[in-house]
Amino acid sequence: MNELSNSVAHGDITTILHPYTDARVHEQKGPIVIDRGEGVHVVDQTGKKYLEAMAGLWSVAVGFSQDRLVKAAAKQMEKLPYYHTFASKSHEPSVRLAEKLVEMTPENLTRVFYTSSGSEANDTVIKLVWYYNNALGRPQKKKFLARNKAYHGITIASGSLTGLPGNHKDFDLPAIPVVHLTTPHFYRFGAEGETEADFCARLLKEAEDTILAEGPETIAAFIGEPVMGAGGVMVPPEGYWPGIEALCKKYDILLVSDEVINGFGRTGARWGCEKMGFTPDILVTSKQLTSSYMPLAALVFSEAIYDVVADHTHKLGGFGHGYTATGHPVACAVGLENLAIIEEQDLMGNAARMGERLQAGLKKLESHPLVGEVRGTGLIAAVELVADKATKKPFDPVGKVGGAAFAFGHEEGIIFRNLGDSIAVCPPLIVTEADVDEIVRLMGVIIDRAEAWAKENGFLG
Repeated sequence: MNELSNSVAHGDITTILHPYTDARVHEQKGPIVIDRGEGVHVVDQTGKKYLEAMAGLWSVAVGFSQDRLVKAAAKQMEKLPYYHTFASKSHEPSVRLAEKLVEMTPENLTRVFYTSSGSEANDTVIKLVWYYNNALGRPQKKKFLARNKAYHGITIASGSLTGLPGNHKDFDLPAIPVVHLTTPHFYRFGAEGETEADFCARLLKEAEDTILAEGPETIAAFIGEPVMGAGGVMVPPEGYWPGIEALCKKYDILLVSDEVINGFGRTGARWGCEKMGFTPDILVTSKQLTSSYMPLAALVFSEAIYDVVADHTHKLGGFGHGYTATGHPVACAVGLENLAIIEEQDLMGNAARMGERLQAGLKKLESHPLVGEVRGTGLIAAVELVADKATKKPFDPVGKVGGAAFAFGHEEGIIFRNLGDSIAVCPPLIVTEADVDEIVRLMGVIIDRAEAWAKENGFLG
């Protein structure tokens, strides 16, 4: 490392508590200090270049160092660097972006509320739904249905919707009334002798049985990622989402599509809900909304919900919710330019085309003795590593082999995420055929190295 790198790394170790990081291990190893980004690549302070196959955190749609977004931010900073949207105030970027989101989302979604992150957005979903049911005189209708292995954020409320044990342990979560249902992942949770159609039917029965057991009058909303992301990139069985939508309509339960990862073409369609064949009452978007150049998220919801909420704000004299940065003008300006780039460059179409190439390339890795399943859709995929291919036996403990693969990735010049022992990729929407082929090639190299490491360290016979 150069002198600056050493200084930054030392300062990082002594001052920052990192998310999703073992602090004591971090003290020993130190950080990889990322210095700059170039398209689908990032470069650390030693000059090492990495293919960023996770688009940062599932989010940098237009790639790194997109000059148009830099200029959009600078232009808005010069004109109006900040203003709020409290008490009937507004500004042009927030209005224009809201109109654009209504134009781009399913037809029934007509109203927008801004936050700065997906976690805040799902936290707001909870409050909005509770407020809505109170307005309707249904104070008992407050419970949420979510799924095990779901990821919906990390605040106290949105973290309660999340169905990952590591996000609950010793945080005293869940802290709101939520019931987590079976993960809709046939490979890992299908019963012996069960077909995928049988599995889907069982999950839908479980959902209905849960609604009836809890009491439909107590269930406010069902929230789900159309394709589950941080839990391991799980694509639900065919018919699952239309079945869930039918149950929600039958029992007067709001349906929330968490599109924080899925949105803007990631799944090979404009929205994950469109890919999976259902229409939500509330859609949540963030990440690729600004390519994460600025913190921004939005709820887009139905006129039916808005009318009830609006009437209640009139009764109470206001809507007692909002954030300092709700509808931040610079973030909204960047969002508008980001969406313009996505449309002008047909990045959603590119995601569909390159997604087919990515899925086909990774699928070939299923012949590897360490690979249990390759799964995904569009430009989001995961390769699950297993101890025994025939029985689907996972490694014990889960995560050690995946963690080794994660480290090998850095050595080989590619950044992905290991979700337990599943290796996930989610590259920027600007990827080319050459980029996709390189991701597939490097994944093969890393899986070979992970197999050798697993044998050396007693994880394989």
